[in-house]
Amino acid sequence: MNPTKTPSQLIDARIRELGDWRGETLRRLRNLIHEADCDVVEEWKWRGVPVWYHDGMLCTGETYQKAVKVTFAKGASLDDPTGMFNSSLEGSTRRAIDFREGEPINEEAFRQLIRVAVARNGSRPAR
Repeated sequence: MNPTKTPSQLIDARIRELGDWRGETLRRLRNLIHEADCDVVEEWKWRGVPVWYHDGMLCTGETYQKAVKVTFAKGASLDDPTGMFNSSLEGSTRRAIDFREGEPINEEAFRQLIRVAVARNGSRPAR
């Protein structure tokens, strides 16, 4: 990590650096994470991956050429009534959502997944 920049500043810089739909999508998802959990902590790991924590890791936000991937650390154990998880479905622990250009984001369902992930980490019941 750059010792002069906070993880939040590094995430801001990544969003600006992308400069396309991926940056905008990452920005929107980041905002939804903060809306769902005002106590979330941002980190910058593994040579440039935004990570969100609350009593443990909640999720990561990776950017690829054709997708912004949000991987939930304990996704396999989370209730997903709207079927948002569409990637990494074969694992026994993680689950991910690939957001692709032009696809709508079910914002309430995403916020609810964040709340459930926070509750799964043991900090409070999901709202």
